Amino acid sequence: MTELDPCDLLVVGGGNAALCAAISAAERGLKVTICEAAPIGFRGGNSRHVRNFRAAHDAPTEVLTDSYPTDEYFDDLMRVTAGKTNERLARIAIAESAHIERWMRERSVRFQPALGGTLSLGRTNPFFLGGGKALLNALYRRAEQFGVKVHYDTEVTGLVIEDGAFIAAHLNHRGFAARIRARGLAAAAGGFQANLDWLEEAWGPAARNFTVRGTRYAQGTLLRSLLDHGVERVAEADQCHAIALDARAPKFDAGIVSRVDSVPFSVMVNTRAERFYDEGEDFWPKRYAIWGRLIAKQPGQIAYSIIDNKALKLFMPSLFQPEQADTIEALAGKLGLEPSALSKTIANYNTACTGGEFDTTVHDGCRTKGLAPEKSNWARPIDQPPFYAWPMVPGITFTYMGVAVDENARVQMADGRPAANIWAAGEIMAGNVLGQGYLAGIGITIGSVFGRRAGEAAARTLQN
Repeated sequence: MTELDPCDLLVVGGGNAALCAAISAAERGLKVTICEAAPIGFRGGNSRHVRNFRAAHDAPTEVLTDSYPTDEYFDDLMRVTAGKTNERLARIAIAESAHIERWMRERSVRFQPALGGTLSLGRTNPFFLGGGKALLNALYRRAEQFGVKVHYDTEVTGLVIEDGAFIAAHLNHRGFAARIRARGLAAAAGGFQANLDWLEEAWGPAARNFTVRGTRYAQGTLLRSLLDHGVERVAEADQCHAIALDARAPKFDAGIVSRVDSVPFSVMVNTRAERFYDEGEDFWPKRYAIWGRLIAKQPGQIAYSIIDNKALKLFMPSLFQPEQADTIEALAGKLGLEPSALSKTIANYNTACTGGEFDTTVHDGCRTKGLAPEKSNWARPIDQPPFYAWPMVPGITFTYMGVAVDENARVQMADGRPAANIWAAGEIMAGNVLGQGYLAGIGITIGSVFGRRAGEAAARTLQN
């Protein structure tokens, strides 16, 4: 067995949270090693596909409009999670979100001007110039400047933990068995969303129909090992960030371009051509992450978003072209739906639309009356051909079940003790804040805040 050079802090994972931890520790003098399961071309986990993060701020900035107070941010989080959050940790993430942009800029991450359009994110979310890969490239350069060693193609296959203290990690290092010793561990290897066997334990056979938006390397091996060593678990195995994704997307690594954003302006139907949820319940950034779970509960785990010509320019287009037809019946035929059933659903919806002043920037109250379920906003008749439809499946981004941490990102043991020298950041601990639901951009916020806290806490502990 190969013995890799020991270090002060072993960081497992290669995405934004891992890099924030590694940089924060290395800047404070620790000798840091990163083990990334992916090869260099696929490094970074789900961070490769991100575009933004959610940030509180009290006044307009170069990259944000208006203000987004911490209390509003917290209220938004409480609404989407239905209160299933650790309030202490949530408030830390929200308060420190205001400082992420400056911290990243000081490490050469660049941002673009405030976003406009129907995503309604210009007030809440700074966008990375160049997207997730540009973010990662800047942070990797910073890490390397401070001597962080990175082992790619290196999966942690097991941990040596004694009485809550990390000692060493067993590795599959470029196809060979290896081991590395360290004085501390920062776990930032994501969830288990690419492990379909584990997903099936929580979801049943429906999980086999899920598309994985991000890295195929998120197998949950590190998470499983931590739980097997008596770390306290948070969140449920079936809770996750799961969105509506184009059914034609690849099984793994589908990324952001396969997302379909037509839902608020559409009618969503299942294979029986029946509506099953309120498409206009709230702004898309506050509701897009519920649609994967909703579709997962439909027959065959597939649904269809149907619009007419007047809605086509209201949202960001996806990678795949929609199905198109001049009549609803013809569109149904292309989708494999019963034409008369879809025609009846659309006709009933059109009749139920109550009118009003359509406005994509506000809750406009253009709703239906007399349907089950009703549509609360942005409801207009689908009556101007051509008609369009996207087939949509659950696209899972990351799972929420993970490890419990305290305010300094220190992992907590199931017996109530803090781990001696183990910290966690990112998706592997996001379930502390996200018991369910999602706010656009908050995943990177959680990873950035607790990644920095993990690295800083590791430095304080290990230098003493």
